[in-house]
Amino acid sequence: MRLAHTRIVTKNVPRLASFYEQITATSAVGSEEYVQFRALGNGLAICSERAMALHGNGAATGASNRSIIIDFEVHDVDAERERLAGVIGVLVSEPTTQPWGNRAMMFRDPDGNLVNFFTVIYDRS
Repeated sequence: MRLAHTRIVTKNVPRLASFYEQITATSAVGSEEYVQFRALGNGLAICSERAMALHGNGAATGASNRSIIIDFEVHDVDAERERLAGVIGVLVSEPTTQPWGNRAMMFRDPDGNLVNFFTVIYDRS
């Protein structure tokens, strides 16, 4: 078994896809109902509530997540903070060194999903 990708359900695929294209510097492939970011390892997908209704109406609701964090390992989290200064709307935490060896910042995407950019600065194992 392998994790294929993480999927975010939204009311506005083009808006959310554009945001993730900016923060990842990667292009999305798909339509106004469903896109994938294939170049991101295990990947990220974004689909509309309308597309999710095919699996059962109300199966997922966009902009209602408060329990999942989307983690991206980056080369230099401080450089990413500078690069994304005009893109990130809600910054949850500035780059901070964590006790487990990561330097990380957290912010919210346009739907309110929590995104974490981190750099491993030392291995605690």
